[in-house]
Amino acid sequence: MADRFSDTRKAPIRVKINEDWQEFMVFPWDTLLDALRNELGLTGAKEGCGNGNCGACTVKLNGRTVDSCLVLAGEVADMEIETIEGVAKFGALHPIQEAFMELAALQCGFCTPGFIVSAKYLLEKNPNPTEAEIRLWLAGNLCRCTGYDKIVRAVQASIPKNSN
Repeated sequence: MADRFSDTRKAPIRVKINEDWQEFMVFPWDTLLDALRNELGLTGAKEGCGNGNCGACTVKLNGRTVDSCLVLAGEVADMEIETIEGVAKFGALHPIQEAFMELAALQCGFCTPGFIVSAKYLLEKNPNPTEAEIRLWLAGNLCRCTGYDKIVRAVQASIPKNSN
């Protein structure tokens, strides 16, 4: 029986990334994170831990957030993906991105893409979350620099005023 690395052929996959269909080649063992960064040049998602514990590689896949380091690229054929690069629209930052900047909810920025993708999805599902709901929702994202208060405040600041 051959091992998994004996077949070094790449296979094509087609996915909808940030509202545009893309086709690219992947090895059977490539993660979605590897494919995004290495095949498509979408370097916003970061590999912080490689085992799904930090959230730095969070993307939205078919309507839910996932750690892209845990998903095999070959498994996402014909699915829809939103990365941090797709959050801003038409050159304008998303309100959550603006709030992160205005409230200094980042330092090194390594974890920021994952937090923003997760927070944006939270606000899509629950436009008026409580502080406890925000903290619970973001529990899968780790920051080693800022602590979490500024991040939570940024999410709160980006809640549309008519949602209160």
